[in-house]
Amino acid sequence: MQASYCPLLLLLRINTLQAWRRLKSIREQSSFLWSVIAVFILGYLALSFLLFHRGLKFMGRFPGLGGLLTERLLFLLFAFLFALLLLSNLVIGYTNLFRNRETSYLLALPVSTQTIFRWKFIESTLLASWAFVFLIAPLLAAYGLTRGVPWHFYLLTLFLIGLFIVLPSVAGSWLAVSLGRYLDRRAFQLVALTLAFGGLAGAAWWFQPEPITDPMLETRVLTVLDRLLLKTRFAQFPFLPSYWLSAGVLNWSEGALASASFFVLVLLSYVLFFGFLSFTRTGGIFYEACSAVQSRGGILERWHWLRARRHNRRNFDFSPGWLESALRALSWVKSDTRALVAKDIRLFWRDTTQWGQTFVLFGLLGAYIINLRHFSHQLTNPFWVNLVAYLNLGACSLNLATLTTRFVYPQFSLEGKRLWVVGLAPLGLGRMVKAKFALASSASLCITLGLVLLSCHMLKMPGSRTLYFAAAVTVMTFALNGLAVGLGVLYPNFKEDNPSKIVSGFGGTFCLVLSFLYIAVSVVLLALGSPWSRGRSAVLGSPETAWLIFLALSLALGWLPLKVGLRRLARFEL
Repeated sequence: MQASYCPLLLLLRINTLQAWRRLKSIREQSSFLWSVIAVFILGYLALSFLLFHRGLKFMGRFPGLGGLLTERLLFLLFAFLFALLLLSNLVIGYTNLFRNRETSYLLALPVSTQTIFRWKFIESTLLASWAFVFLIAPLLAAYGLTRGVPWHFYLLTLFLIGLFIVLPSVAGSWLAVSLGRYLDRRAFQLVALTLAFGGLAGAAWWFQPEPITDPMLETRVLTVLDRLLLKTRFAQFPFLPSYWLSAGVLNWSEGALASASFFVLVLLSYVLFFGFLSFTRTGGIFYEACSAVQSRGGILERWHWLRARRHNRRNFDFSPGWLESALRALSWVKSDTRALVAKDIRLFWRDTTQWGQTFVLFGLLGAYIINLRHFSHQLTNPFWVNLVAYLNLGACSLNLATLTTRFVYPQFSLEGKRLWVVGLAPLGLGRMVKAKFALASSASLCITLGLVLLSCHMLKMPGSRTLYFAAAVTVMTFALNGLAVGLGVLYPNFKEDNPSKIVSGFGGTFCLVLSFLYIAVSVVLLALGSPWSRGRSAVLGSPETAWLIFLALSLALGWLPLKVGLRRLARFEL
């Protein structure tokens, strides 16, 4: 048994050394930029801890209700995070197991399939769960401080979180192996789309507020609170792993060590049982699934083959697809540029990790939009109307920054070793980068502009304010896309074909930091110079001054990196 673990330990050691060397190389590139990133991370942790701490203290001031609200929020938070972890592990696990060059390489070596699955399981768990730990740490630290818990509470919390992330990882890996065994890529995408839209529709129906028919009901606090919390009782289902984690944390913080120990042992027993099954009995199933994935084509490929056979045509003699036909409508765009756009769209759709994470992001946005209407009727004070409007602008802008950093930044690096083909073609690297910028800007503008218009409609804002915020987010779209494309050219990584690993490098982190700082400064700037604000800043003077500063900042952040990147392409060595 010990000998079978030697290859796994070797893989762990090699990848740990590689990660450490990449971290050291990032530090050696620029001490100033490394310091900026470190300050940003520490600032996020400090700011989120402060906000969580003040929010929990504010809820705790309500006599008899503070504890109930805090408890229900913890149950609800961990339930949603469990669902997100499950989906994230499914998408990342499917890509790591079946769409990864390292997996194909390891399968050709004298290494057991069980060892390969173990390593990919560990890697997928780390990639899918680090953000969860990073997000939840300030909240639990703030909760412990407000409740005055002893020091061993934090040790138990770390242990519980470590156990908790194993269960969605096991479930996600088993789902990925099952889907790889019985569904091809196209069918997998169709099933995922159906489940995503079905889940969003179900959530919209479930969280739909019930109409209040009794006018006196609004004055009864406990009755109204019970109606508000009615739809969240699913998070307290006792067979959910999130319930065991939440109950363990709450009971330990209250000093009920016996009850907390019971939930700890329940969680530990499930982790040991399913983790043992995953580590000892999934290798053979994984090999069968991997063989099935690599030996079959998609649904459309088989349909094209049957159509060609029916008409006695050769495989390469096909009529243009729907994407090419749609792009032909852009007659003012050159044919080689249209071909490049079609190639990028097809590569995005064929990459399960890319569109899978897109669905996770849009699922969160759907939940955000659904909940906007719950408090839009309560906005009567002009101060709160103004505050919520600019907070909504910040939320839409942060979504835009996530899209550009995650999907736009790695586009140049994803060309990889094929870049010399484009460099020697008449298209050229300069036009290729401009085409990527135009495609990314158009796609993200449609998404973000639609999100702003929909959210403003849900908040019942007048047409003048809606156009104001639409214009602001349009400027931000071009600025953030220019920043992502420019930094993607300046800091390429042609050694990786995984967009997640490309983004997690130095350039992607720097792009995310600059995007967040730009959004924070822009939203504050527009809020201080708002034409609807009573206490307008004397420094800005007028809304026109605020917009001039905002446009100058956007031009500097978006145009300069793109211009420097295009200049670098002129002396780029293939």
